[in-house]
Amino acid sequence: MTSEARAMIAPAPGPLDPYPVTFAGLFGWFHPAPGRRGVVLCGAHGFEQMAAYRPWRALAERLAGAGCPTLRFDAPGEGDSADLDAAGVAASVAAIGQAIRFLRETAGVAEIVLVGLRLGATFAALAAEAEPVDRLVLLAPVATGRAYLREMRMRAQTIGRLPDGSAPPPELEGLTVGGFRMDAAFLAELAGLNLARIAKPPAPRVLLLAPDPAALAARLGAIGCAVEAGPFLGLAHLVGDPIFVKVPEGDFERITAFVADGVAPAEAAATVPPPARLAGADWTEEPIRLDSGLFGIRCTPHRPEPGTPTILFVSTGMTVRSGWGRQTTRLARNLAAEGVGSFRLDLGGIGDSAGRADGGRPLFAPDGYADVVRAVDHLAQGGPIVLVGGCSGAYAAFHALCRDPRIDGALLVNLHCFDWDPDQDVDSVIRQTYGSAATYAALLTQGATWRRLFRGQIRVGAIAGVLARRGFDAALRRVRRAWRVQAPGGSVARRVAAIRRRGAEIRLVYSAGDPGLAALRRHLGRSPSRAGRRLGAPVTIVPDADHNLGSAAAQAVLGLAVRDLLRAARRVPAARSRKPDRAVATWHMVAT
Repeated sequence: MTSEARAMIAPAPGPLDPYPVTFAGLFGWFHPAPGRRGVVLCGAHGFEQMAAYRPWRALAERLAGAGCPTLRFDAPGEGDSADLDAAGVAASVAAIGQAIRFLRETAGVAEIVLVGLRLGATFAALAAEAEPVDRLVLLAPVATGRAYLREMRMRAQTIGRLPDGSAPPPELEGLTVGGFRMDAAFLAELAGLNLARIAKPPAPRVLLLAPDPAALAARLGAIGCAVEAGPFLGLAHLVGDPIFVKVPEGDFERITAFVADGVAPAEAAATVPPPARLAGADWTEEPIRLDSGLFGIRCTPHRPEPGTPTILFVSTGMTVRSGWGRQTTRLARNLAAEGVGSFRLDLGGIGDSAGRADGGRPLFAPDGYADVVRAVDHLAQGGPIVLVGGCSGAYAAFHALCRDPRIDGALLVNLHCFDWDPDQDVDSVIRQTYGSAATYAALLTQGATWRRLFRGQIRVGAIAGVLARRGFDAALRRVRRAWRVQAPGGSVARRVAAIRRRGAEIRLVYSAGDPGLAALRRHLGRSPSRAGRRLGAPVTIVPDADHNLGSAAAQAVLGLAVRDLLRAARRVPAARSRKPDRAVATWHMVAT
């Protein structure tokens, strides 16, 4: 019997939901509330804020629900804010002051509370020296920049490991953590930070939650602050892997109680802010909230190139639309300079889109393609459309490409599988560090892999154990697949052939040794060259790249692949006059 995949999007936002806003080159969200005490949320930096994005939104909603108008925003040079030549400490601190002034003007509040997380907490404390605030919440603040940089260098060796389990090569200048790069000048500025040097109280009342708050609490108390201190129990789950992030309910409850204590009510919520719009030298961006509750950013070039496809970037994993290391925002704006428009989409349950009705994550969801089709509904105006997505985003893009003839092509990056195996556990697959046995056989032909092996950088024992367990599980899944009804549309090869017959293009990019190469070999050919003949274009293999293509070199390869897809889709557009088959669009790719 075949299950039907239905839409899994929660209802569209109501009138009291947040509004996207722009100010001083920054993008953010204003959460209206009727209180006279406003809150500015100062997020963490880079990878940590990417991980905390969805819970940070939940905190803003909680504070607004307690009667406090709340503003959250992307720091200079991060997320969807404007690009800056140098986004350093001074610019970050100044942005908080601009956010305070914007909130005062928009919400008409009489009091201001700053809530900062990690490096954002340190910047909030510095901003409060220049812009008086009534209360300050410091969440695991960076007490000294040197300690923070030591921690980030350690994290850089554990985040974005290569498919063989080895750490990415160290940089001669700068530091990259989870795709986010800090240049040498910014590192020098950070090294000089030290909250122990604060000379005057940043706020009359301070809530400090940290793994070890005693020393900083004593310092703040000595200069005249009334300090309430305690542990931050949910920190690790808040700024760790964005896929496994959790809302620290107890910590957020304590923060909300501190912020809203004694808040003065007002008669009505603030007026609606003006429409958000941000512009650069070559592009203009505007936020789009679809009726289905999906959210995205449309990037329009100032000088569009006629006939060039519009790119729909599909969010990867649980990463917000700006992408791992902010790579999607950068790529969209670089392409806009070449006349290419794009739309950065948060799938349901990610970033600022509504949650899924089932409360789950969209990772490899059988109905995830439906979100992509909804975004195509918004973009389809007669021009070509192509999709770009990675891993689970590539999975949703592939199934949308199979179903919707209005889509002219797709670039699929490190596609883990073409059809999800219901016998597999999503979390186990995501946590997988090492590639398949065939992957290791291929890697051992590379001199660099041998050198890492001899140096002890590759953990052979751990790999052997993982491969043994994985081999047994794979054999069991093959037996079960033999008894399972085939997916609608036929085999992967038949679906790819159907995509090509209608004139659409398909491109595949993999990191060398990525586990997804096993599915490519199984369905389209034992070698990338054989698979390329079926696809009608070579399979791109990126050497020395992590799963998210976080390095500058890997991003350059990705950019070339995107431009190749654009040229091909422009030459041979698909049958865009046809409407998507809504009956076909209810396929469930796994029948039981």
